Amino acid sequence: MRSKLPGDQASIFAEMTALAVKHDALNLSQGFPGFSPDPVLIDLVNQAMLDGHNQYAPPAGNLRLREKISELVANLRGKIYDPEHEINITVGASEALYVAITAFVHPGDEVILLKPAFDSYEPTVKLQGATPVTVQLEAPYLKIDWNAVANAITSKTRMIIINNPHNPSGMVFKDSDLKQLEELVRNTDILLLSDEVYEHMVFDGRIHQSAASFPGIAERALITASFGKTFHTTGWKMGYCLAPKELMREFRKVHQNLVFSVHHPTQIALAEYLEEPRHYSGLSDFYQQKRDTFLNALTQSRFTYIPAEGAYFQIMDYSAITDEPAVDFARRLTREHKLASIPVSVFNVDQRDDHLLRFCFAKAEKDLLEAAEILNSI
Repeated sequence: MRSKLPGDQASIFAEMTALAVKHDALNLSQGFPGFSPDPVLIDLVNQAMLDGHNQYAPPAGNLRLREKISELVANLRGKIYDPEHEINITVGASEALYVAITAFVHPGDEVILLKPAFDSYEPTVKLQGATPVTVQLEAPYLKIDWNAVANAITSKTRMIIINNPHNPSGMVFKDSDLKQLEELVRNTDILLLSDEVYEHMVFDGRIHQSAASFPGIAERALITASFGKTFHTTGWKMGYCLAPKELMREFRKVHQNLVFSVHHPTQIALAEYLEEPRHYSGLSDFYQQKRDTFLNALTQSRFTYIPAEGAYFQIMDYSAITDEPAVDFARRLTREHKLASIPVSVFNVDQRDDHLLRFCFAKAEKDLLEAAEILNSI
């Protein structure tokens, strides 16, 4: 049998979660919240089913939900997306990413990725017969070298993928980053795919700089977002994509032939839930408190860190503890100390090892304090 992804291995997330279960370890590896969604939202989903919304939704998604998304984006980003032609509901942000790449990337094209990067980007590019061109972010700050990005652009470059706030680093793009990107793609036919699933989680007074807010980017950008990340419902797999009309037309061709439509009662519930901006406007404060609880408890740790600027991940440098490869140390930390993390090296160019681990702090306070106690003891 010929594999379409011959060099790809099993997901590190699956491996570390399985290892955590096997060793009864505290799991700060996989990026999902350790607490339940708002009971009001659950009741709204149940009510939508009781009200009979149990058949196919329109392929583009429930119109009222798209209208609420349009209002949200206009209020927060200053950009109006037409609910009818420029917004599409998806099976989580993962489907939105897959469809965006599949719709526009062809065999022989090149797609620029900033590494470390979420692990689905690269295989999706490869599945199109295209070539991932990787630009490494430099440790420990994992900031973007835009000159390196410029040097990676060729006549074959079809798309640049960015992730802001960034997973796994927690880095948040500055206004200057988006302006430099805007200048790079000016007078080209390069498309931008902006993964903004952590858009409502930025800390210390920072402002999320969305691709939607920069006209020279928005005109060529597909922006993906996640209700699962925002409302602690990752298992529901609900996301959406924003794009100009001409791009959305192609996006929808792939979407309808891949999944056709998305879970209908949840869309009805989300449309109602979005009537109250408070359901998402307090997330930055909520997760900053989680981050601070975790970091403030690391009073005696030899791990070093730069506080995450956004998302719900904290990168830790263990260079002062051991020179083990990150994958080996993450496994040992799980087996011997009962704490699961993700080795950042698996996301890097050629799995470059900077002795960094990623911990998810979207967990209950007691779990964060327990994790900190373990890290203090190592």
